[in-house]
Amino acid sequence: MQILRHYEGVPEGLAGGVAVLGNFDGVHRGHQAVFARAAAIARAAAAPLVAVTFEPHPRSFFRPDDPPFRLTPFRNKAHRLEALGIDLLLVLHFDAALHRMPAADFVDAVLVEGLAASHVVVGYDFVFGHNRGGDTVFLKDAGARKGFGVTVVEPVTSDGDEIFSSTRIRDYLKAGNPAAAAALLGRPFEFEGRVMHGNAMGRELGYPTANLGFGEYLRPAYGIYAVRVGIDRPDALTWHDGVASFGVRPTIGEDLEPVLEAYIFDFSGDLYGVHLRVRLIDYLRPELKFAGLEALRDQIADDCARARAILAGIGEP
Repeated sequence: MQILRHYEGVPEGLAGGVAVLGNFDGVHRGHQAVFARAAAIARAAAAPLVAVTFEPHPRSFFRPDDPPFRLTPFRNKAHRLEALGIDLLLVLHFDAALHRMPAADFVDAVLVEGLAASHVVVGYDFVFGHNRGGDTVFLKDAGARKGFGVTVVEPVTSDGDEIFSSTRIRDYLKAGNPAAAAALLGRPFEFEGRVMHGNAMGRELGYPTANLGFGEYLRPAYGIYAVRVGIDRPDALTWHDGVASFGVRPTIGEDLEPVLEAYIFDFSGDLYGVHLRVRLIDYLRPELKFAGLEALRDQIADDCARARAILAGIGEP
């Protein structure tokens, strides 16, 4: 997958493609259905498959003081889109200039002159342009006039008739229900980040942890989780079972910003500076304040036993 950050000068081999437009936060099963439709159109036309997205997320531009909310910050989102077979990821910088661009100008500059798109695929609720001036009706009319096809994908639902929605996924994670979030995502919710130095308290307790900050990621419910940890080294990605604490560590009482501490079962080695991927598999319990470190150590042992049993029951990652 090639990544471009400007719509001018798209390489000739990637022009004339089938373009999918959206923010794609989460790259959930609804997004996947849109890309599946676009991929079928691209294969039939022997055309490249293109994703057009926006960074930073427009919500961050309009509401910069909101708490972190991203399910897939850019690196994670790019990984997910690449796995869908995208040939080109066009990342448009969302700033005041792009915000002020009328929908008609977006069609002309980005879709027609930039990408020379042969077909455009969007979800049923897609809107774009200044003051949300472009919607699916506008896009179909523009396509008829400019010479590109338009496909609008209607809402996709689960077996229980629940619409696949980034908002609903966020609600499940904040409620401590990663399994329900995974059902809508089509995979477990995952963090990515580099291991940073902590206070070594986990090592003192006999459970050395890899600590990650959260950055743009949504903050899920504070508590203890059964997790799968991917150690992402240049030569290989290896997955391991583990248990993780997310929160402010009330027993120690030192953190204002939440931290993810992951203890990897049956692992030894230096992970400082290594890139990790941590998947939340199941929620074990809320974060608690213990009377002392001995009580905390006993609880960690119980948490590890529960996490091992849960992860053994679902098999290999």
